[in-house]
Amino acid sequence: MADISIKGLKKTYPGSTELATNNVSLDVAEGEFMVLLGPSGCGKTTLLRMVAGLDFPDEGSISIGGRDVTYLPPQDRNLSMVFQSYAVFPHRKVRTNIAFGLVMKKVPRDELEKKVAWAADLLQLTPYLDRYPAQLSGGQRQRVAVARAIVMDADVLLMDEPLSNLDALLRLDFRAELKKIVQQLGSTTLYVTHDQVEAMSLSDRVAVMKKGQIAQLGHPITVYEEPADRFVGGFIGSPPMNFLEGRVTQQGALEVAGQSTKAPEFLAHSAARSGGLPVMVGIRAENIYLEDRGTPGTLDATVEVVEPLGHATLLTVDLGGQTIKVQVASTVRVSPGEKVGLRFDQSAIRFFDTETQLGLTA
Repeated sequence: MADISIKGLKKTYPGSTELATNNVSLDVAEGEFMVLLGPSGCGKTTLLRMVAGLDFPDEGSISIGGRDVTYLPPQDRNLSMVFQSYAVFPHRKVRTNIAFGLVMKKVPRDELEKKVAWAADLLQLTPYLDRYPAQLSGGQRQRVAVARAIVMDADVLLMDEPLSNLDALLRLDFRAELKKIVQQLGSTTLYVTHDQVEAMSLSDRVAVMKKGQIAQLGHPITVYEEPADRFVGGFIGSPPMNFLEGRVTQQGALEVAGQSTKAPEFLAHSAARSGGLPVMVGIRAENIYLEDRGTPGTLDATVEVVEPLGHATLLTVDLGGQTIKVQVASTVRVSPGEKVGLRFDQSAIRFFDTETQLGLTA
């Protein structure tokens, strides 16, 4: 195992004027599972490829275990990588697929066989060692790719969306397996995904990327509950965070959707000094509750769409001309067109600057 230190990485591809990564710095501790999360084009795979040595930065540095590897070729970095495509050799059996890297390193045969047997047992591939990839399911082929990576005893394990080619059920099963395997290995892992559920469930910390930069870095629950800006709040979560246009008056009232409630003290102070303050109010669907209309502290809304999900029911509601999502228990019975009262969990409300989109805190 080894730590990873990334300092000020900038990368522009030929023919483009936009930075694929823009002054990115990131430290990954020894044994940490770090996830790079973001939409397509945000720079997460470019960053991973530079750590792998498949691309080189225009500026900045990368060190692994205290050794500068910025411009070293991949084979000199002591890392292993699992790709989005299985990248297994179709003409080789599972056994020789797993052993491929060890053969290239001329590892003695006895040691090679022990490592292959260990990895196959860990990934439940022992019964399939003499099969060809075409005889395996997608999940089994991806396990072969992971086994081939972990037998190398590399300092760092890199993964580029390894679950994206699996169907939903396989992805769920293999995600749990992968977390268990990495925990057993204790490997320093850098994992790229666009799937926020993967990021939340797998990572020790998650780096949310936007336009070549890290928008927020932290524990997944912290990032979920306290997004640094509107982009992070809207990207993480299913459904994403609701956003409502609001205003804090000079008298300290928070006006949202044509209705008024008391504003937090720190916002009231700012509004008092500035003569009023426009804000964006963020609240997650599970932090909104149905109550009887007219109950003090509730907001009047109209149900538009009802989506039963099994474990819960997702409502799309109109709140003073703004549409939001509300998650309620599956036992709650409401119908489209029904008038309801909504109560926000005050401790879960987040406020954002309407211009910068950054979170506002006391």
